[in-house]
Amino acid sequence: MPEPSLAIRLYGTEEALGQTRLLEAGPLSAELDGGALRAIRLGGIEMIRAIAFLIRDENWGTLSPEITDLAVEETSEGFNVSYRATCEDAKRKLTYDARIAGRRDGSLDFEVTAHPHTDVLTNRTGFIVLHPLVGVAGHPVKVQHVDGPEQAAAFPDRIDPMQPFLDIRSLSHEVVPGTWVTCTMTGDTFEMEDQRNWTDASYKTYVRPLARPWPYTLKQGEPIAQTVKLSISGDRPKAVASVGAQPISVTLGGEAAGRFPTIGIGVPAEEAPYALQHIDRLKALGAKFLVCEVDRRRGDGLSELQAYRKLAEALRAEVTLEIIIPGSMDPAADLSPVAQAAAESGLAPAAIEVFPAQDMKSVLPGSPWPEMPSFEAILGAARAAFPGVRLGGGMATYFTELNRKRPPAALLDFVTHTTCPTVHAADDRSVMETLESLPYVFLSTQAFMGEKPYHVGPSSIGCRENPYGRATTPNPDNRRACLSRLDPRQRGLFNAAYTLGYAAACARGGVSALSMGAPTGPFGFIHRHMDGPHPFYESQPDGALYPAFHVMAALAADGGATLVEAKSDRKAAVEAFAYRAGKRTVLWLANLTPAVQEVLLKGVDGARIATLDETNFVEASTRVGAFEQAHTLGNAPISLLSYAVARIEIG
Repeated sequence: MPEPSLAIRLYGTEEALGQTRLLEAGPLSAELDGGALRAIRLGGIEMIRAIAFLIRDENWGTLSPEITDLAVEETSEGFNVSYRATCEDAKRKLTYDARIAGRRDGSLDFEVTAHPHTDVLTNRTGFIVLHPLVGVAGHPVKVQHVDGPEQAAAFPDRIDPMQPFLDIRSLSHEVVPGTWVTCTMTGDTFEMEDQRNWTDASYKTYVRPLARPWPYTLKQGEPIAQTVKLSISGDRPKAVASVGAQPISVTLGGEAAGRFPTIGIGVPAEEAPYALQHIDRLKALGAKFLVCEVDRRRGDGLSELQAYRKLAEALRAEVTLEIIIPGSMDPAADLSPVAQAAAESGLAPAAIEVFPAQDMKSVLPGSPWPEMPSFEAILGAARAAFPGVRLGGGMATYFTELNRKRPPAALLDFVTHTTCPTVHAADDRSVMETLESLPYVFLSTQAFMGEKPYHVGPSSIGCRENPYGRATTPNPDNRRACLSRLDPRQRGLFNAAYTLGYAAACARGGVSALSMGAPTGPFGFIHRHMDGPHPFYESQPDGALYPAFHVMAALAADGGATLVEAKSDRKAAVEAFAYRAGKRTVLWLANLTPAVQEVLLKGVDGARIATLDETNFVEASTRVGAFEQAHTLGNAPISLLSYAVARIEIG
């Protein structure tokens, strides 16, 4: 059997990674990434997360630019970049010429002139500017409107379901005390949305207000021009000393507030028969509950419920039925076939969640809500159809929709929603950065839902359902793609690190029950043969294991454990998370980057460590218990390879 490449072990795909180039002008630096700028820093402090010119189609899909004529000039005074980009598909073609100039005084200009070669139907064409979260969330901002005086305000702390600021010409905020950056945008009217709604780790200022009609058409032959300018006022910050090759410091402390959530998995209806074929594997995974899908839009019914009952009995797991009803004005009639089928199948769910079909599509701010029964009518019908069963509510889709349409907490036994990290961007860096936004998601939900038990999931990198377009994105070529069900990283070490980071954020955020992925299929932890390429695994028998399986199995065994304080001094690079299970303390580390990270532990003696990484990927694909082969931990720094996960047991 041929050995899988490093790319397959890490990402599940051979798709080439985009190359970035660091641009520097004195204290100003930025990364050039596929024509966009990322991580724009002043004195080492991130002041703008990204500036990009985007073309989005009528389904909110982003057209990838083909970059040509790229020229980069760097001098002692600054840098200059120019290129031409072509964006086209079967329906439209647009080219644009871009010019970027960065200077030693910290100022930067990004100018674009776009030329439609056909009529271009679009939901959005123009600049977006992303502000980061660290040092920004909850902090002051000055907003200069297109027509009107400057407004003194603050970036939202809790996630704003609407647009925090409208009719924007410029935004100013402090990079460090006494140093302000002003971002001025011209060529159209801009407004801001709080991208944490979709778990993006940013505030996004974008072109063309949503109150205007969309999609709209850019006429063939009529150019458009837009500019983003950054300027610095006040004191210039001192450059931050590079950490160089210093190890990341991880400190273990005493008990923290809270407990680790109970771990479950999702079971899509189409995966239930395959799950039954892998009962032994699923027993080893050890999920304590199953979120089983019943979608009346497709007519799911008795056969699926019988399979769910068999799964639950074999796994000794509780069942939560996630029920999507047609959304008629008679929810009792919509729920009656499900209740009858459950009774006939012998399935007694521990909990149900009920969602009308209308809520499976997003409603943009300012748009009318579709006609549907009220929360009170739906939840009352659910109580009557499943008497004595715990009732959850919220959204079967994402936090965005929950934040915009908040259910009455008093009528629920628990609140629930999922997340998807590939709504706006699918590159590795953006997906992993979404972990930064999860604490804000949890705090915001608890702010309007109170102390109700909080369930999250089933969540995964892949998109379960696209509320923002007609369907999820096809992915026949095994690429990283926004809003696609099939994400190749589900099969790689990337997802193992992401899953650990996600679970850690849920634990710290007070989530009581977390479900991830599925037994098999696009969101699975266990391989089954499917259409499309699945490098390495397509040569394995059904039942081969993905790396995240081992993380889930180890976490599921410790559900309810008491949290222990663990701090990483470079949390964006290495996640550190700990809890006390019985007489032992378990410390988890996850490398969230493709670079090797050296970690120095503090406050840890007499420990044993087991690591899941590229060196034991193949073995872990066939053998349960990847974290059982531990060895004594010495005093030297721990070397974590790309997206490696380590489990350290103390005591």
